[in-house]
Amino acid sequence: NLDIGEFVAITGESGSGKSTLARKLAENYNLPVLHFDRVQFRPNWEIRPQKSKEVMTKAFLDLHKDWVIDGNYSKLSFERRMAEADVIILLLFPKLSCLYRVTRRYLKYKNTTRADMADGCREKLDWEFVKWILKDGRTKESRQRYQGVIDQYPGKTIVVRNQRQLNSVQDSINRVIVNTIM
Repeated sequence: NLDIGEFVAITGESGSGKSTLARKLAENYNLPVLHFDRVQFRPNWEIRPQKSKEVMTKAFLDLHKDWVIDGNYSKLSFERRMAEADVIILLLFPKLSCLYRVTRRYLKYKNTTRADMADGCREKLDWEFVKWILKDGRTKESRQRYQGVIDQYPGKTIVVRNQRQLNSVQDSINRVIVNTIM
């Protein structure tokens, strides 16, 4: 059985479902959630200054006694998040699966702003983002960072590589919730 604990870090490939999973966990466990896309962007996709992002991240971590955080953002207390997390869920879906998921998300939220995005950041799917999903976001550095998490925290890292595995993780979490309630 899966026990997610009080601190959950969700990281992985763009379009793999990090924010959706974080939202579900936060709702089911009544945990505060930090979506790093809300930290990264101001309205209309303007990138927030690095110092502001660092201050926001540190303040969230310092303020909450438990949390769910989704996103990569290696320059935003990444080591602290991984060390403090009771469980790390690493979503490493194949690139075409991520592209499919992002396309489906775009069609669902087109011309609106998702709850896990900064206000005024309407859902978009442009060539730059497609290129990020398929190539630019899948760097040797990011693969090494993910492998480093697996190596450093093997007892608390769950690697999810496809939807079937993600469903299994979610089912395990739901069983924990039901058992906790009863």
